[in-house]
Amino acid sequence: MIRTLIAGLGNMGLSHALAHHHHQDSEIVGLVDRSGRSLPDDLDGYPRFASFEEALVATKPDLVCIATYSDSHADYAVAAMEAGAHVFVEKPLATTVADAQRVADTAARLGKKLIVGYILRHHPSWIRLIEEARSLGGPYVFRLNLNQQSDGPTWETHKQLMQTTSPIVDCGVHYVDVMCQVTDAAPVRVHGMGLRLSDEIAEDMYNYGQFQVIFADGSVGWYEAGWGPMMSETAHFVKDIVSPRGAVSIVTLSDHDSDSVEGHTKVGTLKIHREGGDELVDFPGEPGHQELCDAEQAFVLRAIAQDIDLARHAQDAVQSLRICLAADESIRSGRAIDL
Repeated sequence: MIRTLIAGLGNMGLSHALAHHHHQDSEIVGLVDRSGRSLPDDLDGYPRFASFEEALVATKPDLVCIATYSDSHADYAVAAMEAGAHVFVEKPLATTVADAQRVADTAARLGKKLIVGYILRHHPSWIRLIEEARSLGGPYVFRLNLNQQSDGPTWETHKQLMQTTSPIVDCGVHYVDVMCQVTDAAPVRVHGMGLRLSDEIAEDMYNYGQFQVIFADGSVGWYEAGWGPMMSETAHFVKDIVSPRGAVSIVTLSDHDSDSVEGHTKVGTLKIHREGGDELVDFPGEPGHQELCDAEQAFVLRAIAQDIDLARHAQDAVQSLRICLAADESIRSGRAIDL
């Protein structure tokens, strides 16, 4: 039985906690939450802590699941590993490349498992999309975006996130990770632009951004992300990969709104275009958000039990963050960034 401490009980933290509550190989030994919010009945009986440091000492976990705001990820992850625990940490791994590499290096030095919350890696439909794109062969054109017309509680969450992390970084690491898995080539150059579309966020933050990235194999990628009540829902979810031999695209979605967590991962139907015709691949039994979190945390527990080598996974997380942070730097500085 793996003793698990959950830090952070926002949307993702709650889902990860429920995944561990229902998994036969995990025992939740504590929940870290400063908000004091009410919890689902399944989680109500577990010990709760306001301090991460106190919880780490009191519970002596085998695994720490970190789903706090991104500015605490690196320090919490390093502290957990130095206390003897394996770590799952939500994306992005850190807020700087140096901190991300520090976490990866700590995992390697201490022989601890480090898994970053790239949930699409556990989604059968996205796995198929990547496989089909790779089968076409590169170089590739990547056209990916995720714009969210958020209001009410979701907009409040986005404003909280933007105190430390822009949409380009928070959302982009998922889709840049997809680019990197498909091309398997090093990034060379990034150029971005963005705009602050609301007086409700800091003057040095932007809630809309886009960037272009060039890879060493000649592949080029575009990614766009925007948050807020002013965002358009027209073409808010573009997932399109083009090669000299055809293209793979997501062509249908669920009926979820653009700021719906369920809607962000749905594929519905892939269109595989090759010379001579198109093929449609449907995914009628796609997992929902909680099922994906269940699958992700099951992988975490399996990686610990089976001693799966995760060194490449950690470096992939550093790489995708490096690209997104370079895009953020490009947006803020107005110049292209060589990688």
